Amino acid sequence: MDDSFLLALATLFATVGPVDVAAIYAAITVHASQQEKRRMAWRGVLIASSVLLLFALVGDLVLHTLGISLAALRTAGGIMLLLIGLDMVFARNSGAISTTPLEEAEARRRGDVAVFPLALPLIAGPGTMGAVMLLMAQAKEELAAQLSVLAALLSVMLISLLCLLAASRLTQLLGVTGMQVITRVMGVLLCALAVQFVFDGIAGSGLLSHSADAAASVVPGITTVEQ
Repeated sequence: MDDSFLLALATLFATVGPVDVAAIYAAITVHASQQEKRRMAWRGVLIASSVLLLFALVGDLVLHTLGISLAALRTAGGIMLLLIGLDMVFARNSGAISTTPLEEAEARRRGDVAVFPLALPLIAGPGTMGAVMLLMAQAKEELAAQLSVLAALLSVMLISLLCLLAASRLTQLLGVTGMQVITRVMGVLLCALAVQFVFDGIAGSGLLSHSADAAASVVPGITTVEQ
């Protein structure tokens, strides 16, 4: 299987967190009928998918317009994903991938939660938007890699939909402990991916080569080893 697909699948699955989203969805739709739950689940996933596809397709244009380099995006995206991963490992709520207490309280008062908070920010949160842009930017000028990222995105959206449709059964089956175990495991993987993104960003920025050149100019006779 393509490495780009696996990388994108692991990253997006961790940032979206379909199991966690399903648990929150089950809590805020406890009084809705089964038909209403299915309708809101479908609408929420379709809206979130549209938003994320938009970021995937026009993200590079936005970066180019703002003058943001791929190295900067890799480093910033890696730092953001690392913070999200740490929150997942320590089972803390993160505003990048979940609702705040005030947002959840507002959601409970709303009849239809498909747009808010299901689509935004539960599924298509800031962390997921940043991850999609980062993955697509890394696959720049490689059509196969870009298609792999899009395929991974659609796969995660399909998994999210299935989790939402079976939200009540899923939370009963896994329980709090089971859900936390899944979250922590995905958090560890996300932290490792995030650190790799930061390493790639620093390496691609040219800072290390500039530092080596500066050292060579200060210390006569110093040589650098090409990688």
